[in-house]
Amino acid sequence: MSQIKLRHGIFLAPFHPVDTDPTLALQRDLQLVEWLDELGYEEAWIGEHHSAGFEIIASPELFIAAAAERTKRIRLGTGVVSLPYHQPLMVANRIIQLDHQTKGRIMFGAGPGLLPSDANMLGIDPSTQRDRMAQALDVILRLFRGETVTEKTEWYTLNNARVHLLPYSKPYPEMAVASAFTPSGGRMAGKYDLGMLCFAATQAGGFDVLAFNWKVANDISQELRGRPMNPEVLRLVGPVHIAETRAQARANVEFGIHKWRDYFSRINPLGVQSDNGKDPVEEMIRTGAAVIGTPDDAIALIERLQKGQGGEFGCFLQMAHNWADFDATKKSYDLWQRHVASHFRRANANRQESIEWVTRDGRELMGGAMKAAKEMINRHASEQAAKTKVAE
Repeated sequence: MSQIKLRHGIFLAPFHPVDTDPTLALQRDLQLVEWLDELGYEEAWIGEHHSAGFEIIASPELFIAAAAERTKRIRLGTGVVSLPYHQPLMVANRIIQLDHQTKGRIMFGAGPGLLPSDANMLGIDPSTQRDRMAQALDVILRLFRGETVTEKTEWYTLNNARVHLLPYSKPYPEMAVASAFTPSGGRMAGKYDLGMLCFAATQAGGFDVLAFNWKVANDISQELRGRPMNPEVLRLVGPVHIAETRAQARANVEFGIHKWRDYFSRINPLGVQSDNGKDPVEEMIRTGAAVIGTPDDAIALIERLQKGQGGEFGCFLQMAHNWADFDATKKSYDLWQRHVASHFRRANANRQESIEWVTRDGRELMGGAMKAAKEMINRHASEQAAKTKVAE
């Protein structure tokens, strides 16, 4: 078991079918974060998307501002701000404002932008997105540190730019970069000593990519700072739905999993593999791409990921997917916190040792108790007999 205290959270893109009322869907997303806060989850990361109809949060900052007012402890992250879509000074100012409004509960996740349709609407060449992300990230870090920046690129201009508020968090909010199938996320995490949000942790082929990208980050960190990355900043994302039984979990996800798969086949036809006539949901379970089962199945997933990472990563984020209806979804998160999270923080270790001790030594302990009880009975009887004799 990892020596790092494993944190638990969600990645909320979100995914809402186009036959669902969007206003209600957004309200349910806020209610979900409230529920997670009540259950004791540590983190929630909110996505940014602008097309394709399913992932309908366009501004994670707006959502976080609302969620922060409804919650008390859970930390809230942008998962992620697509930096090539934004002027970096504006991003820095918005994150710093949220850092003050949340009194340090904000986390800043950054990425190049995922959906090609988003970039197309903005007239951005996809081949430039990762370079632009790197440019913007460097500038934002300088602004966070209070520097004045003058810089002109092909896509933004800064003239004596500075933030008028320094961050509430010192030196600035915790930061993480998106990492999936290319080494760009690992390169930037290593260069700037940032966390990583690994979206391909459970996907077919993604496990090796995860290990490779984390190695890239560690190699660069070792070269620049003489030390490896802190594994506590590594966050792995995977889809999960659990219930009391595997059969119940499998039945629950029939509510929405096929719409979810259809969405991905539409936005990335090249990435959808044929199921060769097999049940696609059963294939997701068989290959380990998703957990649809019991808390024990979820524990096995985490242990498999820990083994692949040498036992060291800081947080597992369940991908929020709306495969089940809202009540079953809330129940799944409740089961995770009660059984999975508690397992990895060894919340019941002393309780288990206590009951094992009582079981092992129960006969001896009970014998002592019975002896003491018998002695008390005999003493009482003797005292009563003595009183009777005196009365006579």
